[in-house]
Amino acid sequence: MIKVVSFTICPFVQRVTATLEAKHIPYQIEYISLSNKPDWFLAISPNGQVPVLITEAGMALFESDAIVEYIEDAYGPLQQGLSHEKKAFERSWSYQASKHYLTQCGAMSAKEMETFEPRFATLRKAFERAEKQLSAKHQYFSSDDVGKVDIAWLPLLYRADLVLSRTGCDFLTGLPKVKAWSEALLETELGEKSVADDFIDKFSAYYLTGTFIANNNSIKDATCCQASCCE
Repeated sequence: MIKVVSFTICPFVQRVTATLEAKHIPYQIEYISLSNKPDWFLAISPNGQVPVLITEAGMALFESDAIVEYIEDAYGPLQQGLSHEKKAFERSWSYQASKHYLTQCGAMSAKEMETFEPRFATLRKAFERAEKQLSAKHQYFSSDDVGKVDIAWLPLLYRADLVLSRTGCDFLTGLPKVKAWSEALLETELGEKSVADDFIDKFSAYYLTGTFIANNNSIKDATCCQASCCE
């Protein structure tokens, strides 16, 4: 059986586990502490980062982009019959998501407004680009079936929803198509299925305790004023 090595609240890991969940592929998962990485992990992870996926043949793969490509090659893509152009298009929009995982983490962990604002502004632009690309005729990013791009954006949308429900800070304010997409994707329950049972507790302890978005009631208004509606 496939094994995934993970850090509990890592968005890159969630992209991999959500892919496995969406394709109903059985897997084991082992969580490690990034502040005390075991020697066996360092021996199989050249960059010392998660996720690492150990194939059924025992090969250790790293980097979430490569792991997702492996899952598609070995077990088939989520969406069948895509042209070469459409596959490249899907990869491009998947990258638009994954390159902003750390941006979102940085915005959520910011302690002061001066740190939060530029990080949020960068993240907001990513959501605005998605808003322009989305079509109201599809339930998900490019069709009525969950695809590769949806899975790539899931970690961002899942965390944005948690932040909203617990702080009132709306990362998606003024973006109706992104909001509808997020709601449809979260209704699949892939968000919950692809994280640890204690994910919300650990996420809240790290990002929603002592941070700017957790401590500032004015953040609800500040969010809008960082967005294009105020430009």
